[in-house]
Amino acid sequence: MPDGSTALRGDVVADALAGLLAPRKTLPAKLFYDAEGCRLFARITELPEYYLTRTELALLERIGPLVRPLVPERAAIVEYGAGSETKAAILLSALRRPAAYVPIDVAEAELKEGAARLGRRFPGLAVHPVSADFLAPFRLPASVDGMPRLGFFPGSTIGNLEPPTAIRFLRQVRQTLGAGALFLLGADLRKSPSVLLPAYDDAQGITAAFNRNVLVRLNREAGADFDLDGFSHRTVWNDQESRIEMHLVSRRAQTVHLGGRAIPFAEGETIHTENSYKHTAQRFLAIAEAAGWRGMQLWTDPDDLFSIHLLEAGEA
Repeated sequence: MPDGSTALRGDVVADALAGLLAPRKTLPAKLFYDAEGCRLFARITELPEYYLTRTELALLERIGPLVRPLVPERAAIVEYGAGSETKAAILLSALRRPAAYVPIDVAEAELKEGAARLGRRFPGLAVHPVSADFLAPFRLPASVDGMPRLGFFPGSTIGNLEPPTAIRFLRQVRQTLGAGALFLLGADLRKSPSVLLPAYDDAQGITAAFNRNVLVRLNREAGADFDLDGFSHRTVWNDQESRIEMHLVSRRAQTVHLGGRAIPFAEGETIHTENSYKHTAQRFLAIAEAAGWRGMQLWTDPDDLFSIHLLEAGEA
């Protein structure tokens, strides 16, 4: 049996080749989050242009007393895509005697470190980290069987998913959490490109470094030979699709090798690395309802930049 690092490298190669050999080259956003990617993203959340994190944090603090009576006591909190534990700590502090916290993420080392910190902060809380791709099926720990369940998906990560994928993900969450479960979810709102574009292309170049770091990871873990100076960061507002797109643009004609394959790039050809859909609240609710969720509550900040939805699961 291969060790974990070997298996991870195999997954990275397969994921990268699947996208880079497509007619329009892509890479899955989950490849961003190695240790350096997590560090760079943490810096992005503190940038003046990146309104999302500070807006969501303030909104979570404000709505905590409103969420508290809606969630049963002794619930299990299941966080999808758990990165920084800051938002989970705000939620856990607001709830009535939560019994368990299950953070789920692919960045295993960061996941376990964050879980350990939360465990120390909430000594009566059972913490069960699960290292998994939350888009793939997985089982919750048996220790949370029979507990009321609240899913938690902050950060507007739902916007990284194509709408059909978002529906599949939300349907899978509903099946995992079970009938009657609740889901608290952050979703960025559609707004002027003059606000959106700087949030994904900051003046300090941190987002550009975050984007190019995926090539560093492929060089390290997939044996690729990307020339980092051969690709530049580009952010685009796609109004028709209502999304921000991040690309890596080939500065010249070149050939990159990865996993035993030669991958040609024309000058100006791009690797599409991320989408961030900006739905209206009504459009997001339509997506959630298509997956079997019912909207219970909707909160937005005073400037209508960001929304937090509380959803209730229908029958699986």
